[in-house]
Amino acid sequence: MTKIQAPSTEIIRPEDKRLGIGPSFIYGLQHVLTMYGGIIAVPLIIGQAAGMNRQDIGLLIAAALFMGGLATLLQTLGVPFFGSQLPLVQGVSFASVATMVAIVNGGGGIQAVFGAVIVSAAIGLLIAPIFSKIVKFFPPVVTGTVITTIGLTLMPVAANWAMGGNAKAPGYGSTSNILLAFGTLAIVLLLSKLGNATISRLSILLAMIIGTVVAVILGKADFSKVGVGPFFAFPTPFHLGMPTFQIAGIISMVIVVLVILTETTADILAVGEIVGTKVDSKRIAAGLRADMASSIVSPIFGSFTQSAFAQNVGLVAVTGIKSRFVVSAGGVILVALGLLPIVGRIVAAVPMSVLGGAGIVLFATVAASGIRTLATVDYKNNMNLIIVAVALGFGMLPIASPTFYDDFPTWFSTIFHSGISSAALMAILLNLLFNHLKRGNSENPSVFAAGTDRQIDISILTHLKDGDRCEDGKILDADGREIPLVNKPATGH
Repeated sequence: MTKIQAPSTEIIRPEDKRLGIGPSFIYGLQHVLTMYGGIIAVPLIIGQAAGMNRQDIGLLIAAALFMGGLATLLQTLGVPFFGSQLPLVQGVSFASVATMVAIVNGGGGIQAVFGAVIVSAAIGLLIAPIFSKIVKFFPPVVTGTVITTIGLTLMPVAANWAMGGNAKAPGYGSTSNILLAFGTLAIVLLLSKLGNATISRLSILLAMIIGTVVAVILGKADFSKVGVGPFFAFPTPFHLGMPTFQIAGIISMVIVVLVILTETTADILAVGEIVGTKVDSKRIAAGLRADMASSIVSPIFGSFTQSAFAQNVGLVAVTGIKSRFVVSAGGVILVALGLLPIVGRIVAAVPMSVLGGAGIVLFATVAASGIRTLATVDYKNNMNLIIVAVALGFGMLPIASPTFYDDFPTWFSTIFHSGISSAALMAILLNLLFNHLKRGNSENPSVFAAGTDRQIDISILTHLKDGDRCEDGKILDADGREIPLVNKPATGH
């Protein structure tokens, strides 16, 4: 007798969809191009601060690409207890730049930076489960605020790229640079409107290619140095020296790790919201562990703290490609770039102005996604409006005035210098204060609360008695019997 097999009821998560090898690597390359400028910026800054020669700085860049790829694979594919299995691209964290430069300038050198990263990441790995438990304190009023802030805080990055990327370079901020950025943005919009589904999804990548071709014609792109340097190079463990461990540097990096954990939690929640998948405390903990485990290994190969790249969250929103395997393909490309410096040099030749044009739409899309989340929040007869307002205000302060917290203690300025962590911390604290710790809340909300727009004739109250109530559109008395509604003409009393 033939058995009839019951249809599978397993629900496939949006992020688990596979697109095939070809499309995955094409869309993965788009992710790499989106974050390439950001991932090479940190080793450039740290290498220059440490007084390293071009060859050693090149090794730092190769290590950043190599470790970013491995960290991305761990985050997207996952192993037990490590990796959120979400479409998140990993790379060197911007949050650690100021602290690492301070360690270098303090006489510790690049080796002290490596030691501080290893120890602080190990501490972060231990406390990751604690951070994962705060997911219940991230309702839409918090996540929407944080996602919006992520997009807004990235706009200065897009503006800097559009102007040329290097303030000391000739032509920085020139009309030609900005017009090239706007031209790239226009191509993105044009392809999104006129192209078919495939072209629309590849609009960012195609616009970068077209923008680069235009830049070559205008003489604003230089590929002459692509062939200078080794074709293949494997990052050698501890090739820049063994790490050293200084208490002051470790303490300052622990503060940075707390900021990174906060920002990564926000990124995980943001991409989960965009993808439309369930994100619980276990998944957040696994994502944070992947961050910290990658950060522990990074200094061995000459790199730094790893975290999720917020700009790639915007790319997921723009393209609608939710597959984590697409980002995994991007991770493979990053590893290849780390092993093949010549390929990295080709990608690095893409003008920053072209990246800036794409960045405008990418980063603004993140903010728009946050606004969409905030639109689902209930603002009536509560303090959610003031929570959003104050948290956004704190998030914008370091963007509007980068030196705002310079005179505060180092630990304080390190945390609040990041607009994302500022907004996240304020949104969480205010949500706790007004929506969880309700004792002491006024029965009559302040002027900042959005009241209901409905009105009921006060004369109705004269007919109600103790125990009367409204259920399912019916008025019931104390015994649960329905009170009929009648339409009586006015009596003139």
